[in-house]
Amino acid sequence: MRIEELRASYEQSLQEAVDRNDVYAMTHTLDEMTVSDVTAVIERMNPRDRAVVYRLLSKDRAAQVFDALDAELRGELVIGLTDKEVTAVLDELDPDDAVELLDELPAGVASKMLRTLDRSQRELTSIVLGYPRGSVGRRMSPQLIHVLETASAAEVMEHVRARSKDSETLYTIPVLTADRIVTGVVSLRDVIEAAPDTLVRDFMVKPEMVHARTPIETAARRCAEAKVLAMPVVDSEQRLVGIFTIDDALTVLEDEESEDLARMSGSEPLRRPYMSTSVITLMRSRIIWLLVLAIGATLTVQVLEVFEATLSQMLVLSVFVPLLIGTGGNTGNQAATTVTRALALGDVSPRDSFKVIGREFLVGLTLGVSLGTLGFLLTTAVYDFHIGLVIGLTLICVCTMAATVGGVMPMAAQALRADPAVFSNPFITTFVDASGLLIYFGIAKLLLGI
Repeated sequence: MRIEELRASYEQSLQEAVDRNDVYAMTHTLDEMTVSDVTAVIERMNPRDRAVVYRLLSKDRAAQVFDALDAELRGELVIGLTDKEVTAVLDELDPDDAVELLDELPAGVASKMLRTLDRSQRELTSIVLGYPRGSVGRRMSPQLIHVLETASAAEVMEHVRARSKDSETLYTIPVLTADRIVTGVVSLRDVIEAAPDTLVRDFMVKPEMVHARTPIETAARRCAEAKVLAMPVVDSEQRLVGIFTIDDALTVLEDEESEDLARMSGSEPLRRPYMSTSVITLMRSRIIWLLVLAIGATLTVQVLEVFEATLSQMLVLSVFVPLLIGTGGNTGNQAATTVTRALALGDVSPRDSFKVIGREFLVGLTLGVSLGTLGFLLTTAVYDFHIGLVIGLTLICVCTMAATVGGVMPMAAQALRADPAVFSNPFITTFVDASGLLIYFGIAKLLLGI
């Protein structure tokens, strides 16, 4: 049986047991499910049923399931639990995960939850809370193993054994001076392979570090590009404050990609699984953008009204309007998507604006010549030479303009510290539609004398 079918079967059995309030059947079904199965199923449940099922999980499994849930669902679940259950959940969370949960809760609830932590856990969580939202310091873990550069491989192994249960990761170990300044990193494999009396400074490597106030997406991309399991997080004086692991980096990149895709398609990101999102929330995530685009589309209507007399003299021109504005919109969207992706990967930056404009102008011109030639030949064969010439020249101009605008807008957004995805497909389509019609009717009036 495929995973999807198996989970569907579990979901049906569990939901039926919940509806009957059959605790034995719920427990029996949960015992057959893996942690990933439980997570996938309860994500699709309503808040009340989710809390009922969660309470039946063993302590260890409950902690694993809670850690796997999206942050917003965690906050929703916590509100439905008792103070004792909330304390048990928080005790099992790493400080960075606890902060992510607290960020999703109302301020009063978050403060109350913070006070339930024991002193040491509260101090660690407060360290992470001290950094701005959106920074890597807010997602780092202050629980880590670090060693002095004067330590031997044998001493490092002993230290790892003593601290392994309390550390976020064992595989990347920062190396420090006596002043906590990071001078290198060693991997657990290097420590195991080294002779027991070898000093750490003799086999440590140059560290890939990140400042605690660096934007989280920038840090995540650096971690992924460097292909490291973890990066030391440092303050302005290069002193160690925490560690940022690859699993957190991949989660950040996945969330950012989902957000960019949503905004490029003209909606707001859901920030939670689709099936656990209410219809009202789905509607709200789309309605604002649709209203903005509808208002923008009035530009196209106004352009058509201006050239109404031109269209009435030669109705054949109206046949090609969908083709021309569709081609322009698609060309602009392709350029915007390519440049937005390049910005996200760090391949280009706002200082490359003129280079990007030049490249996209040439790409658009090349596309326009190719499509324009084809459009000229086909239109001439079906209608006449003059109509074919209008269509051919319009395609050249529209493709060149659309590609250039599509490349410029994400760069402008980045320079203004806005999200490039917001300035991409929806706005570009609206702009190119209106300007494309102006170009089309302008060429038609010039060549056809109407």
